[in-house]
Amino acid sequence: VIPVGRAVGIKLFSDGVVVVGTSEVATDTGNVNPAKDCGLKEGDIITHINATEVDSIEEVSALLQELEGQTMSIRAIRDDKQVQLTAQAVLCSSDSTYKLGAWIRDSMAGIGTVTYVDPDSGAFGALGHGINDVDTALLMPLEEGTILPATVVGVNKGQAGTPGQLKGSFDSSGFLGSLQANTSSGIFGQMESVNWADGQAVEVAQSSQVHTGKATILSNISGDQVEEYEIEIVKIFPDSQQDGRDYLITVTDQRLLETTGGIVQGMSGSPILQDGRFIGAVTHVLINDPSCGYGISAQRMLSAADKAAQ
Repeated sequence: VIPVGRAVGIKLFSDGVVVVGTSEVATDTGNVNPAKDCGLKEGDIITHINATEVDSIEEVSALLQELEGQTMSIRAIRDDKQVQLTAQAVLCSSDSTYKLGAWIRDSMAGIGTVTYVDPDSGAFGALGHGINDVDTALLMPLEEGTILPATVVGVNKGQAGTPGQLKGSFDSSGFLGSLQANTSSGIFGQMESVNWADGQAVEVAQSSQVHTGKATILSNISGDQVEEYEIEIVKIFPDSQQDGRDYLITVTDQRLLETTGGIVQGMSGSPILQDGRFIGAVTHVLINDPSCGYGISAQRMLSAADKAAQ
């Protein structure tokens, strides 16, 4: 595969709408909470109201107005199982619209790093971990998504207790590729053109070929320029049950430490190279020491990509 390390904009639209909380609705007869009363919980993914499939906040709101407080059935996914609930929206006294009292989310957007591209198929992997809802911490169910051209315009340097962050801008009208899977081991999809990925294809390391010691990462911390930085693999967890924590790594490159403090948000997905092979990707930072973090193995990431493709 071609190791990339370049920042992109990521837009994800959910399959269903995610309940991120509930709240009371003011009515002429007092405050009520229909969402809580019917049994909806934070983290539920609403997929249908009556027989109608819903994927956006606008679709949910339009149905509530159309039903005008009639009893309705709600189909949702909870802990990978389907649940059926019965609810009634109420008329809000402050704006005269029907509401359920559920805070819901249908999309997310941000900056991340593309890890690799397959030069033959155009398949790509990024992040090395999944995209989770910021409120529920649950994996966002993917309906569709895209990756877009991006530029890193600044860095909030990481410090002990405070993770840093890449600040970027992306072109919403641009298009680099489509997302096809959001998994705990990375996001995966298809590039429109492999020409976007600079660099030569390298061999993917087998797990037995990875060892502690010197390695490098490819990362984009300014503009759209990718540079190689020195790190060290401190420890390998061969039987890790936690996705994204196969390697304990530390940044040793003074250029990176001076600019970012080490690993910052937005660098997730930066490919790790050792002995000329692609061995994995950066995934997490240690909050109390931003010079250290974790990486996912290439084998685990590619296995997740294969499962998603199937």
